[in-house]
Amino acid sequence: MKKIAVLTSGGDSPGMNAAVRAVVRKGIFHEMDVYGVYQGYAGLMEGNMKKLELGSVGDIIHRGGTILYTARSEEFKTDEGQNKALTHLRNNGIEGLVVIGGDGSYRGAGKLTEKGFPCIGLPGTIDNDIPGTDFTIGFDTALNTVVSAIDKIRDTATSHDRTFIIEVMGRHAGDIALWSGLAGGAETILIPERKHDLSDVMVRLKKGIERGKKHSIIVLAEGVGSADELASKLKDQFSLETRISVLGHIQRGGTPTGLDRVLASRLGARAVELLFDGKGGRAVGMQNQKIIDHDIIEILKHKDQVVEGLYTLSQQLSI
Repeated sequence: MKKIAVLTSGGDSPGMNAAVRAVVRKGIFHEMDVYGVYQGYAGLMEGNMKKLELGSVGDIIHRGGTILYTARSEEFKTDEGQNKALTHLRNNGIEGLVVIGGDGSYRGAGKLTEKGFPCIGLPGTIDNDIPGTDFTIGFDTALNTVVSAIDKIRDTATSHDRTFIIEVMGRHAGDIALWSGLAGGAETILIPERKHDLSDVMVRLKKGIERGKKHSIIVLAEGVGSADELASKLKDQFSLETRISVLGHIQRGGTPTGLDRVLASRLGARAVELLFDGKGGRAVGMQNQKIIDHDIIEILKHKDQVVEGLYTLSQQLSI
């Protein structure tokens, strides 16, 4: 292939810019023309793209968000929308497309693949919920952002002898809550993948009180419910007063960590190598520190799982 394009789609994540940079510079290294598509699949349907040069991606590796911008598009989910996108790709002579995003972005790349257009998916999401890779681009940065917040909130919880509920992102995946809760020493972690009983939560809190502990941290993934709802239930059922903190979109922003920058660079470079060799329909990831790739349509049939043992470990260490 001599002409490829790259886009970012869905929710932004720290490290997307590093991935874009890697795609562009690796492509130019192989004497390919690389086009940036703006506003994700919505922009692709409008033909909103331009050729990127080395300088186009200069000074972006340390920036959060995405210089290509991103958007969600219901129209692209239709055959008509996908065909509009393909028309613009082919009219511009684009031979392959790198898609950086989460589950929905992968599904879009899968649809184009099924229609015969070579696409490569890169896992760009803070949720760490893409099968076929141990970590996604942006997860480590989001994790460190949440851990920093937990540390700060614990100072206040300790000063006032209070129980705090910290709500983090994760509608269907609890990786942010689980990893940050374990790293932050949370007494209780509630994630969508594990059932919970409020009575068990209270048992754990009371054990802490009995040994002289005067404060507690509960980390709650938004997919389990809201912090407001949990606080109300704890007050109504157990007369437990809590304070809540909803971290929200602060988790998506910020300077990407070194790990996210290196991961994004490695994955972006591999995506270009695959297209350069004429291969499409692949999802690139990292497993056991090795860069690998899977069939993008097949990988979507699997469900990502939380790391076995981490949840149990978090309970054992927070007794």
